[in-house]
Amino acid sequence: MTTRPEIDHADEDLWVFGYGSLMWRPGFVHVERVPARLVGLHRALCVYSFVHRGTPEKPGLVLGLDRGGTCRGIAFRVERAHRAETLAYLRAREQVTRVYLETLRPVTLLDPPGGGGERRVRALVYVVDRSHPQYAGRLDLEQQLHLVRQGHGQSGPNRDYVVATVRELEQQGCRDAQLHAIARRLTAADARLPHDRPSDAPST
Repeated sequence: MTTRPEIDHADEDLWVFGYGSLMWRPGFVHVERVPARLVGLHRALCVYSFVHRGTPEKPGLVLGLDRGGTCRGIAFRVERAHRAETLAYLRAREQVTRVYLETLRPVTLLDPPGGGGERRVRALVYVVDRSHPQYAGRLDLEQQLHLVRQGHGQSGPNRDYVVATVRELEQQGCRDAQLHAIARRLTAADARLPHDRPSDAPST
């Protein structure tokens, strides 16, 4: 098990593995952004969101890394000089309710052809704490859709979070069957809504 001093006081660059919103909105300074693969954990909508994408009264549903499988994501390299400020930023963002375990895990960097082949590094990873009250476990598709549709928190609608994550995965050439199924349902519902207001409609 990784200790906090091991993370805080390492005198080297910091790698951070993003698998949800960190992929498309990291929010910290980095010098490398590389597609990466993590083995032994998989991405899942398994965390009730009470802050960023929901409230305690109307929870949303966000991603966590849960046991088993593999996960494609993005690894970011942060220079040593920015290590402390990046950790502080990530903890303020990801650990509001301490639903994640902060740990270091080996990840494989999937460099493009001609880039020197695959590299392995130890990266900071946020893994869901299964003992936390916000751990949702395995919910069926309809339960997930209900939570995503109702969720709205400090960072905006839960729906936008899911759609943006799927868009990023598609840009990487990846598919996540469960997330894609939910995004299809969400965007199909959007397409059925009247988006254009008649020109003579009141503006108030």
